[in-house]
Amino acid sequence: MINITFLGTSDSIPSAERNSTSVLLTYEKENILVDCGEGTQRQIRKAKLNPCKITRILITHWHGDHILGIPGLLQTLALSGYNKTLFIYGPKGTKQFMKNIFKTFFFKKRSKIKVEEVRGKFFETDDFYIEAEQMTHGIPCNAYAFVRKGKIRINKGKLARTKLPSGPLLRKLKEGKNITYKGKKYLAKNLTTREGDKKISFVFDTSMNKEIVSFVQNSDLLISEATFSSELEEKAKAHKHLTAKQSAEIAKKAKAKKLVLTHISQRYGKEQKKILNDAKKVFKNSFVVKDLDKIEV
Repeated sequence: MINITFLGTSDSIPSAERNSTSVLLTYEKENILVDCGEGTQRQIRKAKLNPCKITRILITHWHGDHILGIPGLLQTLALSGYNKTLFIYGPKGTKQFMKNIFKTFFFKKRSKIKVEEVRGKFFETDDFYIEAEQMTHGIPCNAYAFVRKGKIRINKGKLARTKLPSGPLLRKLKEGKNITYKGKKYLAKNLTTREGDKKISFVFDTSMNKEIVSFVQNSDLLISEATFSSELEEKAKAHKHLTAKQSAEIAKKAKAKKLVLTHISQRYGKEQKKILNDAKKVFKNSFVVKDLDKIEV
């Protein structure tokens, strides 16, 4: 199961209800923070999460509302005895910005940190991979996708009837290979089920561009900014943002299963239905999240 916690869902100016942008993706031993706006570490505490379990930070871009929480979080991790290597990924310029952070603040302690500027598939295990694509926001900016690879699972009920022993034979079944036991052949397709990939995509702060749809194609969950309603499309274009309607159009064209709208402007504090209705007219399975909401995928 992949768990998503929305730590901050505001646009560039936080409100009393919405903190600056940050989302935490949890899968197995991975806790991947996507952006780290001001106040993120306090939101982590409010969500009853342990900041020392964070393994990676994905930075979409270096506007303040997406990164001002980084210095405080790094200090907290160091003072809390964080003993892993923290991997920080971002668009072009990220290495220099991180150097500037360490020049600007006096850190009592420092954890081990590795910084990479990324595009395309940049991290992969046997179980999942993460990739990045450039967006259009006036400065270097990335969208990200986390993809849990499809798995072959053994049907325990059917397996019990075969009385096959555990060990190398079952490992072959998990690899999709047919096996022979005591002269009888067992077909992998009859004893296993294949799960498809699970894809979570993050599109924060960008104008509409030709790369988005192909990058988020077939997402099980598309998390997208919706800074403006459709009536302010020209304003969104001028500020290089998306409207809720545009995010819904992306979800529909990309054949996403579910769209979650975030990065909501404070102007919609009492009119969030306007954002949601804009999206639902185009893509029915759309939702607006609030701070500390959680989703399982």
